[in-house]
Amino acid sequence: MPTTAPTPASRTEPETAPEPGHFSAGKRFPRESRLLRHADFDRVYREGKRHFSTNMTVFFLSRVDPPPAGLRIGLTVSRALGGAVDRNRIRRRMREAVRMTRPASAPPIDVVINPKRLVLKAEFAVVVKEVGRAFETVLRKSAGGEK
Repeated sequence: MPTTAPTPASRTEPETAPEPGHFSAGKRFPRESRLLRHADFDRVYREGKRHFSTNMTVFFLSRVDPPPAGLRIGLTVSRALGGAVDRNRIRRRMREAVRMTRPASAPPIDVVINPKRLVLKAEFAVVVKEVGRAFETVLRKSAGGEK
């Protein structure tokens, strides 16, 4: 009869429990709300406007061609931001912040978010607040035609 070695406590239970309300279980980031094609990213970079903030740079461009349904959001995390572990952590934090703050209804706008390395060290609440302000700015500038 084979015996199994006991598993360390770190494998069975997380060291710290996630904060209540931290994960947005009900909100999704569906495929139709994401920028997926390289050509779309390239078009936003070339023709779009920019919004700079402490932890990220946001590029945005209004769409006129179909499908016109709401915001489409893309994330770009450059290799210059660190190794794969750091880049994936930045990507996960930004994706969750987008899920929590993405407007439910919005005009057809493509948005590309380029986070900075500071996102790794920033409090998550600060990142969420900054992403929310970025969406407000994008909507305001796209609607009013401001620079």
